[in-house]
Amino acid sequence: MTVILVLFTFLLFIVIDTLLSRKKASVGAAEAAPAMAAPAEALPAGQYVEGFLVPETLRYHPGHGWLSRERKNVVRVGVDEFAAALLGRVEKIELPKPGHWVRQGQRSLGFLKGGEKAEMVSPIEGEVVEVNAEVLANPALLREDPYGKGWLMSVFVPDEESTIRNLLPTAMVRSWMRQTVEALYAKQPELAGAVAADGGRPAEDLSAAFPNIPWKKLTGEFFLTQ
Repeated sequence: MTVILVLFTFLLFIVIDTLLSRKKASVGAAEAAPAMAAPAEALPAGQYVEGFLVPETLRYHPGHGWLSRERKNVVRVGVDEFAAALLGRVEKIELPKPGHWVRQGQRSLGFLKGGEKAEMVSPIEGEVVEVNAEVLANPALLREDPYGKGWLMSVFVPDEESTIRNLLPTAMVRSWMRQTVEALYAKQPELAGAVAADGGRPAEDLSAAFPNIPWKKLTGEFFLTQ
């Protein structure tokens, strides 16, 4: 009887120890597991400046063009959200054809609306290898998704180092965008709230809030084409 009791007690200890070990393992795994990642489309608040989306993974030109490296010596080019909002509902986009050489800081991109044409400078120098046929067919993509489906062209850049050197330093991008937005608001301070939608996001067409300033003149000032 005593032997049976000892065996029973021993087995009981084994069962209890096993259960405790499993519990510790579960807790440890839970602590080690990373927090659930945010959805890909949910960008950190730090990537917004004065309500405008400014992805930190891109490089920017003072004329409001952006670029990202696709592969060695090839970059993708587009316009930032401030530019897309200032352009508003463009009716047509004009891009240089593949094989054309674009020069950094020179007019290369055209946007038409209401019989007027706004222009932007190229943020990079090189040979155009591809244009986004989708945005040409549907210019609304430029405003809807300027960093995604609204990209404009891919450029072969023989000398990446020299042209990238002329872009905005990464550490200055946030202050540059902040100053840009403040300069826009300063034109009509009473309309500062009108150019933002609910939640502080920019309206679809910023230029509509400045009816007394010609669209081409307004865009030209910020796109460095005046």
